[in-house]
Amino acid sequence: MLNGMLDRYSVKDPYVGLGLGLTISGACLAPIFYFIVESVPFTAIAISSIMLGLVCVALANTRPAISPEASQMMLEAGMENIAALLEELGLSGKAIYLPSSLRDGRSQALVPIRQDYSSIKFEDRIPGRLIVRHGKDPQDVGIAVATPGSICLDGLEVKPGPTSTEIESALSTILVGMLDIAGSVSVIANENKVKVEVAKPKLGYENVWFFRSLGSPLASIAATAVCEAFNKPVVVARDEYQKGKAVIELEVLS
Repeated sequence: MLNGMLDRYSVKDPYVGLGLGLTISGACLAPIFYFIVESVPFTAIAISSIMLGLVCVALANTRPAISPEASQMMLEAGMENIAALLEELGLSGKAIYLPSSLRDGRSQALVPIRQDYSSIKFEDRIPGRLIVRHGKDPQDVGIAVATPGSICLDGLEVKPGPTSTEIESALSTILVGMLDIAGSVSVIANENKVKVEVAKPKLGYENVWFFRSLGSPLASIAATAVCEAFNKPVVVARDEYQKGKAVIELEVLS
């Protein structure tokens, strides 16, 4: 039985080590305190240690495989690499979030050479490459990159529809439930405009190249969810943090 528990959980986990220690100690001491010492209080303590040990082992199973600190480090490293690439290429325009139907099965963000994204039209699926051509004009070139939202959407069982309720439910599942980086989410969708308010965000906005082009991580996740919901390209029109909440306005392109 003990070998089975060790196989199921990693003994390197501090919760597992503490839990197994308390459980084994309590199991060994409980019969000694009850039959030999004949002490009810000591027996109760031994039984309590068994219960605490089982709780510790259960907690170990709920811990994420990667710590929040490691996840944040990898996120920052990825953002810095993309920001360096954008800066090196001189791309400072707004990123256009593309649904999976315009890519190879996963939504991505396209940073075009053109500054005026309103004149860009998408007629065909864009090839799955880093440097892509999205039109016939020589200026219709940009880079397509994965974003935090691209990965998060894979965790949803059903993609959201183009209504406020469905988008809000999807974003709440990702930001509040899956990632635990927000307190609550509210969404107002009106034709080609979508306003997202995130209460108690745990990730802030920084005036850096990555955020100016692709938006903050919260805006990136919201834009990805909205572009999939409408099955149309989306641009982050506003990305601000004020009074303990993030206000994100998204524009759905025709």
